Amino acid sequence: MELIGETLDVVGKIMIAYTAIMVHYRFRQEHQVDDAVFKIMRREHAIGIWGITMIVVGYIMRLPFII
Repeated sequence: MELIGETLDVVGKIMIAYTAIMVHYRFRQEHQVDDAVFKIMRREHAIGIWGITMIVVGYIMRLPFII
């Protein structure tokens, strides 16, 4: 159980970092905001939300071992 919690925590942090990096990269490459950029940003936003969810679930799974 602890391994799953730690894994979800790490994967979630990686997904959030990836999302932030890709948003900055996309803006730097595009130099403009159009429908394609907004579509990609929405997908990256969803990945970020899943990442945050994994961090929370991972924390909840580790909570019994912390207490």
